[in-house]
Amino acid sequence: AAVGQYARSILEGLAMSYQCTLDKIRRVQNQSIATIHIVGGGARNALLCQMTANATGIPVVAGPVEATAIGNVLVQAMAAGHIASLNELRAIVRNSFPIKTYSPCDEDIWKEQFQRFQTMRESCNATEEC
Repeated sequence: AAVGQYARSILEGLAMSYQCTLDKIRRVQNQSIATIHIVGGGARNALLCQMTANATGIPVVAGPVEATAIGNVLVQAMAAGHIASLNELRAIVRNSFPIKTYSPCDEDIWKEQFQRFQTMRESCNATEEC
């Protein structure tokens, strides 16, 4: 198989695994999830972000890429009294760094793919169920 086929398989597997995780969260929490945020290096991978939106049926907001460093600086600024609240901190991030939103598409195709993914997991005797 070509390198591209392996890469696509890995990215699809990640996106499907995110759907499994969301299913688990929904079972234990009584809230809907309206948005998935991907930060750090994963935000640079447009294909992963789009596949995640498609597989989960939920919009993905990607960025900022340097989330760890940004968060560290802003939390320190908050501790020093330069930022008044978590809402203000979030507004600073939202207004200062590029983010991109990926909307779900091809939902019927991805639902069918997810069923195949679950069947493959079961046939491999996966220890965790979705």
